[in-house]
Amino acid sequence: MVSDEKGLPDSFDPVTGKNILWRVPLGSETHSTPVVAGGRVFIGTNNERPRDPRRNGDRGVLLCLDERDGRLLWQLLVPKVTNSIYWDWPRAGICSPPTVESNRVYLVSNRGEILCLDIDGLANGNDGPFTDEARHATPVGETPAELGPFDADILWSFDMIRECGIRQHDSAHASILLRGRFLYVNTSNGVDDSHKVIKSPDAPSLVVVNKKTGRLVACDGEHIGPDIFHCTWSSPSCGMVNGRPLIFFCGGNGVVYAFEVLHDDFAADTVATLKKVWQFDFDPAAPKENIHSYLTNRRESPVNMLDMPVFDRGRIYVSGGGDLWWGKHEAWTKCIDAGGTGDVTRAAERWLYPLTRHGISTASVADGLVYVADCGGKIHCIEAETGKPVWTHETKGDFWASTLVADGKVFIGSRRGEFLILAAGREKKILCDVELGEPVSATPVAANGVLYVATMKTLYAVKATN
Repeated sequence: MVSDEKGLPDSFDPVTGKNILWRVPLGSETHSTPVVAGGRVFIGTNNERPRDPRRNGDRGVLLCLDERDGRLLWQLLVPKVTNSIYWDWPRAGICSPPTVESNRVYLVSNRGEILCLDIDGLANGNDGPFTDEARHATPVGETPAELGPFDADILWSFDMIRECGIRQHDSAHASILLRGRFLYVNTSNGVDDSHKVIKSPDAPSLVVVNKKTGRLVACDGEHIGPDIFHCTWSSPSCGMVNGRPLIFFCGGNGVVYAFEVLHDDFAADTVATLKKVWQFDFDPAAPKENIHSYLTNRRESPVNMLDMPVFDRGRIYVSGGGDLWWGKHEAWTKCIDAGGTGDVTRAAERWLYPLTRHGISTASVADGLVYVADCGGKIHCIEAETGKPVWTHETKGDFWASTLVADGKVFIGSRRGEFLILAAGREKKILCDVELGEPVSATPVAANGVLYVATMKTLYAVKATN
């Protein structure tokens, strides 16, 4: 959520075209943050604007676009899970952002698959070991269309639903953490259609796979499943604590965990269990039994965390509270000391900052300040050391996106379609407030002097021209 990019625009206007380098229509719903790598822009969306007339209907889509002009290079099409709408929410598309390393693209699809893709698509041939892309892109019962150079090239696939017994809810959302030889992935395990039962209580919440082969090598052993209030949508992060790298993970049970990483020389014939270093109960006062009896209780409920834990200078910054759809309104951003062991719930909390309502956004930590937005329509600037408020800015829309801090500015868009550019720092200053006319779920991204802003239906490449 913090970038070293410089020369980014302090304003733009889609109506007049000011500072708009290019724009590309997406589907009708886009919840995935764009990712820029290797001269390409990747973004997940749905298939409401089909690029291939032979492949219509509700599917998840990953677009690979040319960074220079937004031209389509290739696309991945993934049929929907049809067990029920609560496995793969209608028209939600692919919600996960990809992770790119060299010529490999790693992604969690709407079907709960961890996929490894060739960055060039099928334009340079169909590389294995996976070679049945035509069938993969086709719903059951339909005849596969012939593949072409504008199709994705899948190198390997790991199906978390089939292999790990995951019961994903609404859709899979995971930003894959890549460290060394391994991918760390949250599984999106959650409640069933009734929202009151965990059908896969023994399924893992965090898995580790080999990035070259897609083989499962490790899982968490915390038995989080029975205590998941809604779903496991928070992605893992990594940081160096006292010379030791740790994986940080927010479970669907309202607990933040730290695990030891797998070293590159790790090898085992069986699936290992990640070694826990510490755990932190985000809300010790929240109900711990019969948790699903608190559905729709806006005053008292268990905790859900959707943001990624942010590590900075030996501390973790994470937001959580009542679930947006099912739980209490109360929510906080907390600062946690990352250096402990065991149950650190009492000892590790450095400060607590109350949010207006529900926290979904991941925090940005830069120059001693924490920037975080909430579903009450507020952007908060907080002292990283003390947790004291510096300033707030109130808008009319709630925030699902996260703040991006870059080039002395703070960028964020709201679900109401308002996009804000503020000056970073202790003095609140609004540089730009533009109406995009479409809700924003995606976090803005900066790369090579260009700001990328995705609404539900449009991707903008924004570049300062004066």
